[in-house]
Amino acid sequence: MKKSLVAVLMVLSLLSSANASEKTGCVLAQSGDVEVSWIGYKTPKKVGVGGVFDKVAYTPATKEGENFRTILVGSSVVIDSSSVNSKHADRDAKLAKFFFGMMKEKNINAKIVDIKADKKVKDAPRTGVVDVEIEMNGVKKVVPMTYSFANEIFEAKGSIDILDFQANSALKGINEACFDLHDGKTWSEAGIGFKMKILATLCNTK
Repeated sequence: MKKSLVAVLMVLSLLSSANASEKTGCVLAQSGDVEVSWIGYKTPKKVGVGGVFDKVAYTPATKEGENFRTILVGSSVVIDSSSVNSKHADRDAKLAKFFFGMMKEKNINAKIVDIKADKKVKDAPRTGVVDVEIEMNGVKKVVPMTYSFANEIFEAKGSIDILDFQANSALKGINEACFDLHDGKTWSEAGIGFKMKILATLCNTK
């Protein structure tokens, strides 16, 4: 009886060690900067115009961890809206002055507050939804964004309505400044996104 008990304890010990090794084996590490992108829409045909922000200060929750929740939830960015870059100098100047310049604050703050993974599909990119709290024009909103992870790139995309952030004056300002170019129509809907590089060591990310 005593020998049987010892054998059981040894097996449990081995299983515990194996599980601990498996738990700590996977390491996800954030690498480099975060790119924050946007896309606005103009004209009655809803033509898209996109770009990025050149000045983004990113603070990771932690640089390394065993899963996306550990390294991403709690991470935040401070975006200097005056650094808007659509690769068109005249357009960028108008956006900085007549759109972002009409808001209460120059900076846009964002923080990842939750992440939910989809069911894993063999040989397909990891996907799911990441919830991001965005503070713009003095208003906070939690925005769900769909994400994918493949080839060491984590990328998330979503959409917002400018009016949800009480930015009516900003929308009016850019519409008036670009009235002819936009054929009289600037949409309140905007696409948002971010992407970063995440290195995976001993992780099954496929």
